[in-house]
Amino acid sequence: MSVMFLLIIASIIFAGGFLGAFFWAVKSGQFDDKYTPSMRILLDETPQIESQNEHNRNSTTNLENTSNQKTEES
Repeated sequence: MSVMFLLIIASIIFAGGFLGAFFWAVKSGQFDDKYTPSMRILLDETPQIESQNEHNRNSTTNLENTSNQKTEES
């Protein structure tokens, strides 16, 4: 039973250390990103929805072409 109390205390100290490290990193600016927002306007990315729609459109066209070829062969 004493080992269990020792492990609980050790885990609380360990978690407190990680919490302290996190607060120190936030306070020292480790999570500040000043470069990416200024460069985001220069990146030419299409929204994910449009690229999925284009993929679906191409898949449908390919299926139609395949079925047309099978019909012409028959």
